[in-house]
Amino acid sequence: MAEPLAIRRAPARRWRKLLPAALLAALLSAVAFLWASPFLWMLVAAFRPEGAGSADMASLWPGTTPTLENVRYALEAGDFGLYYVNTLIVVVGVLAVQCVTVSLAGYAFARLRFPGRDLLFYGFLLQLMLVPPALIVPNLTTVVDLGLYDSLPGVMAPYFASAFGTFLMRQTFLALPRDFEEAAAIDGAPWWAIVWYVLLPMAKPGLIAFAIVSVTAHWNEFLWPLMVISSPDNQTLTIGLAAFTRGAEGGKEWGVLAAGTLLVMAPLALAFVAFQRRFVDSFVFSGVKG
Repeated sequence: MAEPLAIRRAPARRWRKLLPAALLAALLSAVAFLWASPFLWMLVAAFRPEGAGSADMASLWPGTTPTLENVRYALEAGDFGLYYVNTLIVVVGVLAVQCVTVSLAGYAFARLRFPGRDLLFYGFLLQLMLVPPALIVPNLTTVVDLGLYDSLPGVMAPYFASAFGTFLMRQTFLALPRDFEEAAAIDGAPWWAIVWYVLLPMAKPGLIAFAIVSVTAHWNEFLWPLMVISSPDNQTLTIGLAAFTRGAEGGKEWGVLAAGTLLVMAPLALAFVAFQRRFVDSFVFSGVKG
């Protein structure tokens, strides 16, 4: 009788072990659903016919035949083509300059020896402790003095140097072996050739991780472009969307508003879906090294 009783108790023990994991999974699923509900509503509302009632507009269930009319009207009502071009200029321009500055600064702090190097590096990192809105007034004054107000270079200028990027590249360079660069130095390669041909190819995961952070941050930047840009021809996506939503909210065109928001976030969302594994690998590399 002992063996059949043990057999009967085995499923109960398995359920007791699985129950905490099942409850945790259910809790995490509920939290994930609550977190994603605004995004789900935006997707549903963007493709819901405008004739749907107000009660249906608040629903997360499509319920009707999807339509592209909201997207078409958003493209016609807002100059999203110009907004995309301006945003790409800002994002690509900032990233191009940052890749040069953070790579050279990271190389200097990781490989060069000079008095006060560590003290200067820690002082440089103090930028990470500053709240970005606290720098708006001095940055705006500098941009005006340089004659860059109401221009895309004025939006880009404060971001040409990055404390986070310098820290990330320094840690990446410190994790790289010195054998290859020492061999290149013995062969007579100058320092810039060592950086360009030896270190940067090996530091590519760190650069990719920084590029992801930089592109995401400046694609979604709102406050600083709002302060610098006054001409509609220089508006970025976030500023153009703000102007677009004021008209859509006035007319209670929630489907058009959702479609405009979808147009702004779709490129980043598609890039994340397409390169999700690369994103994760880059952040894991940059996080565990050093």
